Amino acid sequence: MNKIVLPFQSFRYHSEYYEKDIIEAVNNVIRSNQYVLGEELRNFENSYSNLTGVKYTVGVGSGLDALVIALKSLNIGPEDEVIVPSNTYIATWLAVSVVGAKIVPVEPRESSSNINPDLIEDKITKKTKAIIPVHLYGQSCEMEQIMKIAKKYNIYVIEDNAQSQLAKYKSQFTGSFGHINATSFYPTKNLGAIGEAGAITTNNIELAKFAIKHRNYGSDKKYVNDIKGVNSRLDEIQAAILNVKIKYLEKITKERVLIANKITESLQGIENLALPISISNFENVFHIFNVRSKFRDELSSFLLENGIASSIHYPIPPHLQKAYQDLGFKTGDFPIAEKLSKTSLSLPFFPGMTDEEIDYLTSKIRVFFKD
Repeated sequence: MNKIVLPFQSFRYHSEYYEKDIIEAVNNVIRSNQYVLGEELRNFENSYSNLTGVKYTVGVGSGLDALVIALKSLNIGPEDEVIVPSNTYIATWLAVSVVGAKIVPVEPRESSSNINPDLIEDKITKKTKAIIPVHLYGQSCEMEQIMKIAKKYNIYVIEDNAQSQLAKYKSQFTGSFGHINATSFYPTKNLGAIGEAGAITTNNIELAKFAIKHRNYGSDKKYVNDIKGVNSRLDEIQAAILNVKIKYLEKITKERVLIANKITESLQGIENLALPISISNFENVFHIFNVRSKFRDELSSFLLENGIASSIHYPIPPHLQKAYQDLGFKTGDFPIAEKLSKTSLSLPFFPGMTDEEIDYLTSKIRVFFKD
């Protein structure tokens, strides 16, 4: 294997933007003697709400925990059905499994990889309680149509916004449409902690109160437990780190878009290579730069031979994972998700990527398809 000269992802921009501030913030937490449910968390929850246009943010331990607590806040359980994308990271499905509800997958649009709202109504039954649209790769789902469907059938919407902080649909931020929503601050996210972290967002005060209790053993007063909760609290160190990084999120988002535009421009017109689509009323924040090709595996190998790392989102759809063999799905049940799993390739992409790195990447891709 050749030496990697262009990694799939790099955090080297940390040192340029905020490494010193993060170290100082962590030291301040250590000196404060307040490590859980303190001022740093309250400040971050307020900052994230103000930035993304929601009334309430509740910090939790991870994006998966955020989804699970969101489902529990709506009293969704074993007698209910939840519509999820067939093309998504398995965490979306796992959250539904945790509360015991039935998973009802819906295929994506091939062009966007996001759930196809035209197919949702056919999957709604009397038992349908919620829809979980997942804003994949930094691109919003078609939220206007999804919200209309939810209103028509009186069902809930829980946005999975783990990959799309600051993405917009018709000038409104993702994570602010649904009744209650979940996001992740895993280190690789556009707004990433340095460890596990997540949050719930909502405009409903009762749902926010439930989340606040549930994350803390079912308690909002020490030693008084109103509900059966869990231990899932965004700790003060991670909150302090996020308080530093959130100040740069808009700047870094603009940089992501600029880099994505440069890659897109350099790869225009290549046959057998589908690039991320640009749609009116959608503002993509490019969590990853995902392309599609029937020669995906060959392209990936060629890039690796030239020292360029890439990744696949996602090589095995949830319905074909061993973990879900009990649902009885088989190959061919969700052909679009399966096609995406065989053709999608995520190219190297990160803030701080230089013009030289972009040129090296795109020139090698052009050589591959020319040959």
